[in-house]
Amino acid sequence: MSGPDAFEEYVAARRGALLRTAYLLTGTHEDAEDLVQVALVKAVPHWKRIADHPEPYVRKILARESVSRWRRRRWREVHTDRVPDTAVAEPVSDRLELQEALARLAPRQRAVIVLRYYEDLTEAETARVLGISVGTVKSQARDALARLRVEALDTVSP
Repeated sequence: MSGPDAFEEYVAARRGALLRTAYLLTGTHEDAEDLVQVALVKAVPHWKRIADHPEPYVRKILARESVSRWRRRRWREVHTDRVPDTAVAEPVSDRLELQEALARLAPRQRAVIVLRYYEDLTEAETARVLGISVGTVKSQARDALARLRVEALDTVSP
């Protein structure tokens, strides 16, 4: 089924899942909403071709646009959730610690982790979505997981 109705149905059905993926890629709700908006706008011209199975195409746009946005903005903006002169560290839930650790990963590493372990894509599917080799997916996942483990140990240490 193609056409405007099919696109609207897809957006209504998958908006939440797309926002969650975008949030994991960007780290902020505002950027996630912007990223989903951009991905859907970019998908519209190709809707007739992708209408039967749009999810991989839209995920590819999300991942690539996330990396592109980071490259464009990295020297201009610094996102922070904490005031620099906080005297006492507050206890943080495991979920927030993971979210912060994901935010510290390089964009491509974050995209690989989100697609492999959150979206449950295979290495080959992740490689196809990101336009990289399977070997690169493996090395990026290995490096990202190692960094997440180190960060997890740092939060456990007194």
